Amino acid sequence: MEVKWLEDFLCLVDTCNFSRSADKRATTQPAFSRRIKALEEWIGAIMFDRSKQPISLTPAGEKFRPIAEEILRRLYQGRDDIRQTGNITENTISFSATHSLSLMFFPGWIRKMDEQLGVLQTRLDSNQIGNCVQALLRGECHFMLCPTHSHEDVQLPEEFFMSIKVGDDRLLPVSAPDETGGPSQILPGTAKNPLSYLAYTDSSAIGRAVEFTLSLHSEKVNLNCVFESHLAAVLKTMCREGRGLAWIPETIVQDDLETGLLKLSGDETWIIPHGVHLFRSRDPLPQASENFWKHIAYAESA
Repeated sequence: MEVKWLEDFLCLVDTCNFSRSADKRATTQPAFSRRIKALEEWIGAIMFDRSKQPISLTPAGEKFRPIAEEILRRLYQGRDDIRQTGNITENTISFSATHSLSLMFFPGWIRKMDEQLGVLQTRLDSNQIGNCVQALLRGECHFMLCPTHSHEDVQLPEEFFMSIKVGDDRLLPVSAPDETGGPSQILPGTAKNPLSYLAYTDSSAIGRAVEFTLSLHSEKVNLNCVFESHLAAVLKTMCREGRGLAWIPETIVQDDLETGLLKLSGDETWIIPHGVHLFRSRDPLPQASENFWKHIAYAESA
């Protein structure tokens, strides 16, 4: 068995799509499919139900998933521990974070940590939520920052990982102003004139939170999806260009709302609160990372 087969397996678990997984793994779909098949043959069981889209794990695949995650996590963590023996990077604290948090939350947050602890040696990898989770599972980073919602399962088993809430934000429905200075899109819209909707892709944690909240909203919303992106910053730009309505983190659109470049497109009932959590493995981390965690834990509990 090859390590890349396990990486392929977890990538396919994340995307539920052979084509997207092949793109992420920088290979062709036939080659990726052959590697998944090789893993199934090595294990002696079918891991994925390919009879419907999106594909899903079989019972055997569900049983194998935590095993694959644990093998890769310990393998990469062991590699990093060995590399850090006498290595100058042992004091570097590594983070994985979603694009929106990397852009708007992390810089200010880590600056506050520098003020409290002294200048820290840090590294940040920005990616989509699924890739951030996989980076933490594989031990490729010490900490993961991601937006969290009450209904959203980050898929990190509590027996192996823990988290602390380090921030709050809100998703605001916004659109460009019309000729009168009011919002060009006003929720909930009508069946006859649905609102132009700028949506997040399925891989976005924020997008899933928006869709889930809308499905439970007491008032039916009428939307016509005209654009998709996994980047909140891109959706904000499209809003400013008058292309439609999107739910954007308040930290990203606050300046635009104050200057009038964007307008709230609904009342408080359409605003979606969400938190920001810092995740880590329960296994011991390098001393610099452990000290950082202890400081965060103490500050949040005070």
